[in-house]
Amino acid sequence: MLFLQACSFKNRIDSNYYCQKLKFSCTNSNKVAFFKTTKGDFEVKLFGKHNPVTVSNFLENIDNDIYVNQKFYKIINYPQIKFIHGGVNPENKIYDERKQILNKTSPAIPLEIKFKEEIKPRYNYQIKNPNETENLVNTFESGSIAMVKSGKNKSSSTEFFFVTSKIPELDGRYSIFGKIIKGVDVLEKINKEDYIKAVEITN
Repeated sequence: MLFLQACSFKNRIDSNYYCQKLKFSCTNSNKVAFFKTTKGDFEVKLFGKHNPVTVSNFLENIDNDIYVNQKFYKIINYPQIKFIHGGVNPENKIYDERKQILNKTSPAIPLEIKFKEEIKPRYNYQIKNPNETENLVNTFESGSIAMVKSGKNKSSSTEFFFVTSKIPELDGRYSIFGKIIKGVDVLEKINKEDYIKAVEITN
């Protein structure tokens, strides 16, 4: 009986379960986010079909203007790749102020990754076997956006980062929830002094 109850509960762990738990509306459609920055503008396709919880959380953040006038707080440069971090760091006092506006129940959301052969995304699951990455729907490419990790199997609810090229070593370890479809050259010019003026949903 206990086994059946456990299986029944596991089957209910889907995007709707987490959206209700985290108190925001779930979207299951792709969206386009328009980023206005001090270096120029770019457009990001958000993968709502494959990452509904992560995208729904991000859309709520946009609706509540938490990314308005926010600095790209960390830039990591390597010879072949650049990491551009943005959002609101939970250790920053600004997060506490905006948390009240957002009514966030947690500074973290579940890690969300999607496999090609599966109907639903997997939650709180991180790839351990490198061979599994072949079946991922989304992998790190130039212009990919993912949520910063917040623990082993959790993502930050407010922090994100972009990458400027492929990085297969990180595939299946972060929630990749979008990709730049226009203006990736702007991303490559961003440095630590730059900031996001605003983020808007165009469709």
